Amino acid sequence: MTQETRMGFCYLIQPLTKICSQSIKEPKELQHLRNCLPDQVVVQRIDERLSALGNCVACNDHVALTHPDLDKETEELIADVLGVEVFRQTIAGNILVGSYCTFSNRGGLLHPHTSIEDLDELSTLLQVPLVAGTVNRGSEVIAAGMTVNDWTAFCGSDTTATELSVIESVFKLREGQPTAIVDDMRKSLIDSYV
Repeated sequence: MTQETRMGFCYLIQPLTKICSQSIKEPKELQHLRNCLPDQVVVQRIDERLSALGNCVACNDHVALTHPDLDKETEELIADVLGVEVFRQTIAGNILVGSYCTFSNRGGLLHPHTSIEDLDELSTLLQVPLVAGTVNRGSEVIAAGMTVNDWTAFCGSDTTATELSVIESVFKLREGQPTAIVDDMRKSLIDSYV
């Protein structure tokens, strides 16, 4: 089952993050964000020459992979704000690691041209199983077509049954789900289609 989400006339399939890039210019905008979110959500503005940090960073609860050219100060802020170890990396030769992979604390999906050696190295680094694959009927831009956490994933509507099977398997989505939450979510998704 897939769900399209619209935000400002754009289709949005991207995880919420605790980091805001330079697009927020005014201190009052940042304060408004902080006021709208629970106190435990950290909001930090980052002055970085590379924009669209979501394309430059991929992370789970323990590790972040970043664009190799990210400023050292940005790398330190990511480590401090997210509480993760940060590693500069490429995915199948692509520097936009946040675009070409998605991983959780249980598994990860990477660009289809990622070599076996790179998969093994990254799997050791992240301490989760990884596979190379696609979403949305063959798209190599993994994060543009899906978002995932430790118990569910949302994929673009063009994602094939084979791609969904790989995603369910690598992220272990059938194991240990908080059933009450998942059941409620499924019911609300089904109700929205009926």
